[in-house]
Amino acid sequence: MRTLTSHISRFVLILVFVSGLSSSQAAAHPSGRLIVIRAANFGWNLAANLKIDGRTVANIIQGRRYNHGISAGRHVLTVSAVPNNDIRQPTSITLNVRPPGTYIFTAVWDSDHMYLRPTSLSPAEMAKLGL
Repeated sequence: MRTLTSHISRFVLILVFVSGLSSSQAAAHPSGRLIVIRAANFGWNLAANLKIDGRTVANIIQGRRYNHGISAGRHVLTVSAVPNNDIRQPTSITLNVRPPGTYIFTAVWDSDHMYLRPTSLSPAEMAKLGL
């Protein structure tokens, strides 16, 4: 019986230690929040392809948005239309994330290309969008 208690105690201590490491690593990588809203003027047949640092993170379709954490530091946000039948060039902007900031952009369609426009929303507008 004593060895079973000893094994359980060691297991619990290991769990506490691993949990502490996970918490300290999460605190060591502070982040902000990135929200990209898709403007309604694209039509139903185009999505906004969002890339962060060259990696696709979302295809934002009509009525949807991207709302996720983003690590602190400098990032390149790139947006393009999908499908890209007319071989339009993507547009990019640089974002310097400072925790715990929230960065809101609207993917806008204008003059036959797509770009990200920084957007500020009132608390009422954010509540209406469920943010």
